[in-house]
Order: sequence, then C-alpha cells, then structure tokens
Amino acid sequence: MTPAAPASLARTSWFSRPAARDWRCPPASREVAAFHAALPGYAPTPLVETPALAAGLGVGRVFVKDESSRLGLPAFKILGASWGVCRALGDRLGVPVPAADPVGALRSRAGAFRLVTATDGNHGRAVAAMARMLGARAEVFVPDGVHPAALAAIEGEGARVVRVGAPYDAAVRRAAESAEGDASALLVQDTAWPGYERVPRWIVEGYSTLFTEIDAQLRAAGAGSPGVVAVPVGVGSLAQAAVVHYRSGASAPKLLAVEPDAAPCVLASLLGDRLVTVETAATAMAGLNCATPSSSAWPYLRAGVDAAVSVADADVADAARELAALGVSAGPCGAAALAGVRAALPGLGVGPADTVVLLSTEGAAANPPPA
Repeated sequence: MTPAAPASLARTSWFSRPAARDWRCPPASREVAAFHAALPGYAPTPLVETPALAAGLGVGRVFVKDESSRLGLPAFKILGASWGVCRALGDRLGVPVPAADPVGALRSRAGAFRLVTATDGNHGRAVAAMARMLGARAEVFVPDGVHPAALAAIEGEGARVVRVGAPYDAAVRRAAESAEGDASALLVQDTAWPGYERVPRWIVEGYSTLFTEIDAQLRAAGAGSPGVVAVPVGVGSLAQAAVVHYRSGASAPKLLAVEPDAAPCVLASLLGDRLVTVETAATAMAGLNCATPSSSAWPYLRAGVDAAVSVADADVADAARELAALGVSAGPCGAAALAGVRAALPGLGVGPADTVVLLSTEGAAANPPPA
C-alpha cells in the first residue's frame, strides 16, 4: 500500500531542485517513430510559435506542441496506446510487431481479444480506437468526474464503458480485476504497479515520437535546444517519456511537471522524496486527476524532473482562453502547461535568450472546458 501524503505536502504548490543533475538514461527505441509513421493518417502535430507569449513571459521564444488532432483523436494518448496495444498483442500472439502496416498485419488475429483499461478520458478513447481499428473488443472503466462528451466519444469508438462511482485509482483496480484470469483479455493500462510494468513501459515508449517531432521542428525553426519543457502530469507517464528523451541526448532542458491543485501526486512525492498517494478532489483537469504516480515512472521523475508546480482550475481556464486567442485549441489538461510555466517561471532561472516548449496535450474537444 502506498503511503498517503501529509496534508502539508499534498497542498504545497512548488518544488525545485537546488542544482542540476548529471544523470543520463538510455534512449527510447528508434522502432517507435517508424511504427507511428506506418499508421494510417500519421503526420507530425504542429509546433506553434507564439511571440506574444514569449513577450509576456520575458523569454526568447515560446512554442506550443498542439496535440488537438493526433491520428484522428483530440489528444496525444494514441501515440502510447497504439504502440502499447500492438506490442501487447504481438507478445500474446508470439509474433513481432511488423514494420509495414502493423494494424493490418495484426487485424486478422486481434478479434479474439478484449482490450481492457481504465481512463479519465483520453487514454480510454485511444485504446477504444485501437480496438476498433484492429477489430477487437474494448472495455473501458471510467471514474467520477469524466466529462459526458469524453464518455460519449469512448462509446462512439465502439467500446463498452463501465462507470465507476469512485476516483481514478479505483477504476484502475476494477479494470485489472476485469482482465484477471481471462485469457482473451489484454489489460492496456498507462500506469504501472509492482507486477504490472511491461505494458506501461511500452506506452511510455510510444510517447517518444512526440519528442522526436519536437526536436526536428525546433531545428527547422532555427530555435536550437529548449531551455524549459513544461509537461502536464497525471500518473507521470508522459513526464517519464520526457525524462528518457531529454536525459539521453545532447539537449538537456529543465523539465517542469504541472499538476492540478486537486491532485498533486508527483509534486507531493518529489517533496517527500518517496512515492506517495494524495487525496484528490474535483478538477476541470480530469485527465490529470490521479492520486498515485506510476511506480515505473517514479524513479525517472525522482531523478530527472527539475521542478514541479500545481495550478488552479481558474488559472488553467485563463490559459485555455489565451491559447485559443492565439489559434491553439487546448482543453484544461493541455492548457495546464502554460498555467504552470506562468506560475513557476520566476524560479526556473530562464530569461530573454531561452526557448520554452509547452506540451498542450489535448484539444478542447477532448475535455470541453467549463463555460
């Protein structure tokens, strides 16, 4: 059982390391980007430069990675779900994931399987979309607080949605129980716990394509290496992918984790220097409303994240409106990156010569912000 965070930690809003670390880890497999490039409809998502934000923040350049349309879905999660599902299917079938037309190659045998997951929105829709493409069944467990439009979108992919009248961690347990003991079930969860690590690791690998794209897009813009990359954080899998990418190459930006005030589990863990569970509350940032970091992500976050901040729903709503005015559609989770940078920038040690990258992880269609 993961220890609970003391109230003083769970509601503290800022963490920063006193000094940079000399810490490196192996890079993600190059197979992942090639896999995504072989998927129908693949194209890199835009990296949008926003001079107005740069001027307002007092930095050199600001770029927003706009994930409002990724492989036909309004969030980045399909990157991890596609690689994770295909790797899990290949592993169960005892075959490698083919480099050419991986979905087509697996479709003839995928119909025998039921893909099971828990979600607070975008991951579940991505798994359901993969099930539809592969001709498999999907069962998605959802906790309290998921927007009705997100639920309808998951059902629209053909999945069976099971509503769990409890927080996200309880939905994860229900999904695991549903898959346990069923030879036709594949649990495709984007958070890890002891004894369940391989599929979450594959999902994290899938996210590496996002950072590979950013590198190429920054080079094309003549921007060089970023000084700060801001990452919205739920259980920490995307942040884990950011750590792997930026602590394995020549670029070494400061990594800022951004969470809701209502669910700052990574922030609390960093402050306590141990994996902890926090008590969560309602938040518009439904996709980040997680009580416990992924056990496989935690060692990477502990060693590789430079700073963490929690933000309020009101600040995220302001950030979403500001991004919309600049032509970027952002749901509350996507806008969290801007709200976090705005709150944390005085402590990050960046200035007029630095480039800031904001990961806008979902569009407004994924999780419509409150009116």
